[in-house]
Amino acid sequence: MIVAATLLACGLFAEDPAIEDAGVATSARAVTAETLPKVVKIFGAGGLRGLPAYGTGFLISPRGHVATAWNHVLDADPNILVVLDDGRRLTCKLLAADPSRGLAVLEPERDDLDLPHFDPATFAPAEAGARVLAFSNSYKVAGGDEPVAVQRAVISAVAELDARRGRNAAGIAGPVLILDAPTNNPGSAGGPIVDRRGSLVGIIGRELKNDATNVFVNYALPAEKIGETLTAMMEDDFVATSSASIALSGGPQPADLGALLVPDVVRRTPAYVELVQPDSPAAAAGLRAGDLIVLIDGELVPSIRLLRSRLAAVEPGEPVDLVVRRDGELVPLTVAVPEVEDLRDPPAELPRDRR
Repeated sequence: MIVAATLLACGLFAEDPAIEDAGVATSARAVTAETLPKVVKIFGAGGLRGLPAYGTGFLISPRGHVATAWNHVLDADPNILVVLDDGRRLTCKLLAADPSRGLAVLEPERDDLDLPHFDPATFAPAEAGARVLAFSNSYKVAGGDEPVAVQRAVISAVAELDARRGRNAAGIAGPVLILDAPTNNPGSAGGPIVDRRGSLVGIIGRELKNDATNVFVNYALPAEKIGETLTAMMEDDFVATSSASIALSGGPQPADLGALLVPDVVRRTPAYVELVQPDSPAAAAGLRAGDLIVLIDGELVPSIRLLRSRLAAVEPGEPVDLVVRRDGELVPLTVAVPEVEDLRDPPAELPRDRR
């Protein structure tokens, strides 16, 4: 597969004629050679139920900040491994995440780097019909200094995303770029989409299925809409505008399931379970005190606040899939969310989560 990716990146595109656009003549091979040093491979959490433990990202600062898709792989924080194009390895932490856009930014431990990168201030717009190149470490084709896979694609449409993750709506805000190439493969999420000039126009989104057809959607987040967000994330000046930052009322919460979490005292308090009420939905599902909730319906749970927002979006009466870390292992659980009438008054002996 590494040989195939190398041919795709450096051979097949080389046969294309030069691409003329606004006075710029650039071959796809030249664009590929310019882009590859800015693409990174990400290795982290995964392995459960076929969840890949790898993904893709791209550099957005000379210091080595990485933009990628917000997904379960990043649950390895603070031990996320980023491999550069030349094979160098960086240990990174999750600096910030925006669930409404499906974005995340990683920060390396070291600060002595000077790396080629995409500048968020120069991200380009994209239109339907444009020819683009998609870069990704799909199926872990690269683990060291091998080139990632490159695909030629056309933006078929710019449209709202009608998709879901597990049983719940995807919750991606705004329109996305629909692609005519199979970019929604394991490990592809977070890969850059560039135009014929080599400008970043999109980011491959995490794996989602069309709500009507139940097939995977090949899509990318429009880069021009997220440049300011990524800059704010790097500068640690980001405030989420999604449901993750809004106190939701009326929807199910951990206490409604019979679970009390540890006090939510900082911005990213991990979702540790402090107490489980006997004879509750949480107890029936096998949730235990001391469990760390890491996934909800396939979505990463980096904090109690994000768990609250995701759980509040679940329809009462529907089951929710959780993955918890227990004694060093990942354990899948399915919890039945109570009906609406049962959500109004939590059990008297189990107070709502403390803040």
